[in-house]
Amino acid sequence: MLFNSYAFIFLFLPTVLLGFHWIGKQGHHRIAIAWLVGASLFFYGWWNPAYLGLILVSILFNYAVGVSLGGAPKHPHKKPILILGVAANLGMLGYFKYANFFVDNLNNIAGTDIVLEQIILPLAISFFTFQQIAYLVDAWRGETKEYNFLHYCLFVTFFPQLIAGPIVHHKEMLPQFAKDVVYKLRSKHLAIGLTIFAIGLFKKVVLADGISFYASPVFDAAEAGVVLTFVEAWGGALAYTFQLYFDFSGYSDMAIGIARMFGIRLPLNFNSPYKATSIIDFWRKWHITLSRFLKDYLYIPLGGSRQGKSRRYANLMITMVLGGLWHGAGWTFVLWGALHGFYLIINHGWRVIFKNKRKTKFGALFAWTLTFIALIVSWVPFRAESLEGAGSIFKSMFGLNGFSISERLIGRFGGAEEWLLSHGVAFNGFFQNNVFGSDPYAGVGWIVGLLLISVAFPNTQQLMRRYRPAFETYQGEIKRLNYRWLEWRPTRLWALFTAALFVLAVLGLTRVSEFLYFQF
Repeated sequence: MLFNSYAFIFLFLPTVLLGFHWIGKQGHHRIAIAWLVGASLFFYGWWNPAYLGLILVSILFNYAVGVSLGGAPKHPHKKPILILGVAANLGMLGYFKYANFFVDNLNNIAGTDIVLEQIILPLAISFFTFQQIAYLVDAWRGETKEYNFLHYCLFVTFFPQLIAGPIVHHKEMLPQFAKDVVYKLRSKHLAIGLTIFAIGLFKKVVLADGISFYASPVFDAAEAGVVLTFVEAWGGALAYTFQLYFDFSGYSDMAIGIARMFGIRLPLNFNSPYKATSIIDFWRKWHITLSRFLKDYLYIPLGGSRQGKSRRYANLMITMVLGGLWHGAGWTFVLWGALHGFYLIINHGWRVIFKNKRKTKFGALFAWTLTFIALIVSWVPFRAESLEGAGSIFKSMFGLNGFSISERLIGRFGGAEEWLLSHGVAFNGFFQNNVFGSDPYAGVGWIVGLLLISVAFPNTQQLMRRYRPAFETYQGEIKRLNYRWLEWRPTRLWALFTAALFVLAVLGLTRVSEFLYFQF
């Protein structure tokens, strides 16, 4: 069941929300939680009921391990229990997500002919596995404990963040359900939640799905061996850059909005990452809870920056390559992770060299431009289905397939025209392969418009800042607007604006369109 579906919006969500608050209002808090757990499992099993067995086994195992780790802090068996728990989780994730990838590569390298049946990747396995690993480590450290099985089930399965995050800590979510006020339907929470949900739905259905028509054909053409023009390659890369941005931003808003309807605040997971002026800054704004997990449970245990620069850079590369593999079992994701590892190494090295240099407006603009171009380049292997497809797009983006410009410019360059022709410039059009449709300049308009929205407009959390829509992973993340009158208030004008976004989004629900992060 998708957030952007009629069944979810008009049937599942109202039923679960009203049922939870009605039961809670009677004072039956335990039954209300059971209702929410049951609804969340139904939501998860909607795609494939067979997945339910796996997530239930995972919950039972990790709950038992967590209870064992929650005993005496200096018990000699705690560390082996933790290692067993983490290894079992990683083993399950490795089998379902990477077994076929490993066998295929082994066959290619060793010339073997091992046949492994196609393993269907269970939905959200990466998210609920990482969330439970974090719980086990926190329990081992003595930072959290849970002896109530029903509460633990809710921690893992809470449907607003079950499929694609945010990856929450036990201590962040469960204490909120201990408050009596959560079980009473409050108009403030409902208004805030519906507003954030409507904004997220509009981002997904209208903006992300709208620009997807200009991204997918370009990458499909590259996989088919079509030689793209310079403009087509950059146009497709830019289109996907904004498709992914508004798809994930929309999902993150909708998850926060749904949770807020229940009176629950989730951690901020997306905070205008395309406004970043460095890759370090980008990873503090993009998929914030994943980068937090990678930092706290991988980078720092590897040694972080405590053992010299060389070890620090090695740890950064290892963390980002594994982060790339977390997204998918493919060499394209390894390349994407390695690119970001390389970017972070360069970024940290740059900061060491120029740490005392005074910042200027021109310097900030240059830093933003360089960061944004680096991100566009990195999204190519993230989206491509193969290294060959990514390589084909890179060749066109870097001018290795020549440059094509409009035939209307023939004769406009005077004596320089012959020089241009001799250096690989062809006057046969920016768009030769019809990958941008019958009106390619409409796609250019989409790209320009979404660029302005992503870098010049306030984000959802800034608009809703007055009502603390999500809690901050890093203090001061949600910046105050210079123009306070733009901030959301429960007024008729904002109600009309929210209703308009919601209606436009619902009218756009004409096809099934999964969120891009569902595949991870």
